[in-house]
Amino acid sequence: MNTQSVIKEPVEEVVTGKAETKKLPHQNMKKLGLIGGTSWHSTVEYYATINQSVNAYYGNNTNPPLTVYTINQAEIHRFQKENKWDSIADLLTEGAFSLRKGGAESVMFCANTPHKVFDIVQSQLDFPIIHIGDATAKAILKKDVKNVGFLGTIYTMEGDFITKRIADNGINVLVPEEKEVLIELQRIIEEELTYGVVKPASKSYVLNVIKGLEDRGAEGVVLGCTEFPLMIFDEDLEIPTFDTTEIHSMAAVDFILGN
Repeated sequence: MNTQSVIKEPVEEVVTGKAETKKLPHQNMKKLGLIGGTSWHSTVEYYATINQSVNAYYGNNTNPPLTVYTINQAEIHRFQKENKWDSIADLLTEGAFSLRKGGAESVMFCANTPHKVFDIVQSQLDFPIIHIGDATAKAILKKDVKNVGFLGTIYTMEGDFITKRIADNGINVLVPEEKEVLIELQRIIEEELTYGVVKPASKSYVLNVIKGLEDRGAEGVVLGCTEFPLMIFDEDLEIPTFDTTEIHSMAAVDFILGN
């Protein structure tokens, strides 16, 4: 596993301007449930980013009230290949109810692809799910970027359950057009990155795909699979990257701190 991003610097947006203001009493933090395991490598990134950012906010080792529910990724992959998205929705709903029983006031799916069944799961709950696409759109608008490339699983690139959510905010979203590219990106995610394996040849391939999107007018790129930040870093590109793992994690921090 590439652990470069597991231990992170405190996220500046949480720290800046807080030194002289009154902190939220730690007893008032909201409890959040994370539905992870898809993959556990990226779930670790969520957990690290949220904890480190809350630590930075308080200036000590105050930890947020988090509960993690891990889904069996092998089951998820099997249901995806069998096109059994209702079964995936059932697993996520079960996880959400379990977290709710543990006191969670909101939950999030720690990956992009599960958001394909977001509406199904949300319709069965009386508490909110924090949507990764909404958080990503806000981050893109904050950078004043109007055209973005989007890389993710084949399901997120062929579907519009994430890209439309972003595009509805006036942002033009570009995805790779060639079917063979979608298939190869899926292979890299499923056979390598979900196991924490980063191969130089695969990284070069992904960077070339991003260059192709840039040639089509992309002013930034959304790493719309929470495994891609294990491979692609800001310094690899000249255009801004939108790391959905970190963006979603920071939306979690905002919720926990009541922002």
